[in-house]
Amino acid sequence: MKVLNLQCAHQHGFEGWFASEDDFTNQLSRGLVSCPMCGDAQIQKMLSAPRLNLRAGRDDKPTAAPAEGAGSVELGLPAPGTPLQAQLLRAMRQVLAQTEDVGDRFADQARAMHHGDIDQRNIRGRTSPEVAMELIEEGIEVMPLPSMPALKETLQ
Repeated sequence: MKVLNLQCAHQHGFEGWFASEDDFTNQLSRGLVSCPMCGDAQIQKMLSAPRLNLRAGRDDKPTAAPAEGAGSVELGLPAPGTPLQAQLLRAMRQVLAQTEDVGDRFADQARAMHHGDIDQRNIRGRTSPEVAMELIEEGIEVMPLPSMPALKETLQ
């Protein structure tokens, strides 16, 4: 199993797991590898180094004490923005799991719930910025979210 640090043209960093280097190349050439943040298919492999296990046997004692100020034993730099991207992906998955997608009917559904015409429920959908401002002016709470059409359930 090969774990590769990948990056899209928008500099979103993520990991990809592949059976081999040939598997990665094959999937990339067929357009099967895309950024989980934005869906971009212009993916490049970033430099990475293997993680070195510097422990003796199976005990938890390191073989040598790290030098003062030394950080992780893992070599290479993490892909840019990875922790923030992971938090955003978790939050977006939670929103997706706990809301109903009403699509372009968002404004109508939000107004109907606000006026008591239909039962309250958590919804998400699409509307123009102008209509979103109208909803806010009417006292209807809305929150714009980034559009993430390529959000995958499990990341590669």
